[in-house]
Amino acid sequence: MTVCVRKDIAALGRPPRAPLTIAADGSYAARLVRQDDGTDGWFPERWTLSGPEPYAVPLPGDTPEAPDSTLLPLADGRVLIRRPVEDGFGLALLYPTGPGTGELPLGTIEAPELTLLPPAPGGRSAHALTPGDTSTSLWLLHGGPDGPEHLAEIPGRCTGGAWLDRSGQLLAVDQELDGRTKTVALDLTRGGETTLLLQITEESNDRLLLADPDSGLLLVRSDAPGEDRLGWGVLGSALPVRFPSCLRPPDATLTPFAVQPGQMLTPEQCAVAWRVEDGDGERLGVWRPAAKGLRQLPAPEGWLTGAGRWGADGELLLPYVTDTVACGLARMAVPLEPSEEPWARTAGPVPDPVPVVEPDLVPVAAPMAALPPALPPVPVPAPALPAARAAEPVPVPPVGATVPVPPVGATVQTPDAERPRLPQAVRTMQGLRTTRPPLPVRNTLGGDAIRRWQDRGRIAPIGAAFPPPRDGGSAPFPPPDTALREPYAGAAHPSPCRPVPLQEAPLSAGEARWSVITRPVRIQRG
Repeated sequence: MTVCVRKDIAALGRPPRAPLTIAADGSYAARLVRQDDGTDGWFPERWTLSGPEPYAVPLPGDTPEAPDSTLLPLADGRVLIRRPVEDGFGLALLYPTGPGTGELPLGTIEAPELTLLPPAPGGRSAHALTPGDTSTSLWLLHGGPDGPEHLAEIPGRCTGGAWLDRSGQLLAVDQELDGRTKTVALDLTRGGETTLLLQITEESNDRLLLADPDSGLLLVRSDAPGEDRLGWGVLGSALPVRFPSCLRPPDATLTPFAVQPGQMLTPEQCAVAWRVEDGDGERLGVWRPAAKGLRQLPAPEGWLTGAGRWGADGELLLPYVTDTVACGLARMAVPLEPSEEPWARTAGPVPDPVPVVEPDLVPVAAPMAALPPALPPVPVPAPALPAARAAEPVPVPPVGATVPVPPVGATVQTPDAERPRLPQAVRTMQGLRTTRPPLPVRNTLGGDAIRRWQDRGRIAPIGAAFPPPRDGGSAPFPPPDTALREPYAGAAHPSPCRPVPLQEAPLSAGEARWSVITRPVRIQRG
């Protein structure tokens, strides 16, 4: 099939291409290789990267390919080729068939320029942009029901392209309109509806270079600081774009080509691989937002410059070709500098760490509140534990018997024979007496408002609606919603309160604020 597009504008220079294009899932790759017969012909070559060792399969056609043809590998092993033809571009799918090459034509799009977009998530579809004089067309080249399909018409001239999600529904492109370039997001589920994605200032030119759908990390180029600078931001964040000085090396050009995947919601920890070009040649750069600088490393010999991807285990995979290796994949465990946590960033020098000496832990045998501060220390001899012996039976009153309850404030005397035998050290601590008077107990319920439940030992207010005992037995346990009160507690709050944050919580009726001298204190009523 042939699709016609307006061509009343002059052809513009195409953007630079990487020598090798890797599929979205990293399983395959494709590149153009010059024929070794001395001619200027080229042929496609597919790399398989999913196995234990990479290998290449040539995909030559009946005629040599043009050097400006472009390839896009799919996850199923086929390779989409874009060929320049008369009045447009021809599209086809290539795949190996025994000794030859199979080809499935997709159609022709008549346009002066057609740019393949990066591989879509999932690796099953292919998209392209065809800019016109006042608008740009977005095309679905493969993955639709019937050949190339026109998806949307975008105002202005659009370039670039980066996928913002793993479902392949949100696409970001750089839109040049009214003399300014901004990045917009296209929603493919709504017919290519556009939304402004990146605008640092109204007068700046802001372009998106690379995006990571997992973490939301965005790598941008903008002239908002006064000149073209490289910066980073986070998709959906209200924080401003930052322009690190380490991404502006003198007399060098940086181009990002791979972002470490799988860093969910942690864009500061995403490692980014860069192509570094200067007068000395091309090198490899590695950086992440939380690091202090850009690490420049020597690239492997024969590296296909600008091609590579991060593996799931954090290794950087770089394809290379040498005189002895026709298809190689270097695995580099790139060392990264320790991250600089956001709370550790300071404007001045960072002081040396101070060693923390742990104090000796002293066991406490009794609560400190029971010991008056004026008492001298009492020596506690080593406990002399008695020999193990069988537990003595404890007399239990029969069911229904009346257990006398002493009045409030009375002292209960327990015969020595009924007291449990404790170690000497514990008895010594219990023998200490305090000069602090006992806390007054106020009965806020009036009269004989307390009775003891014989079988559970609980105290409940008189008048609680409890079911009577069955078969003359003891009274049942009170239901959990019964309001149990402390003897000195105030009346219950008349209405329920909403949750209040800790720093805003009001003080209760019996509490005061923190004492800066001792500890939290409680003020007694009356």
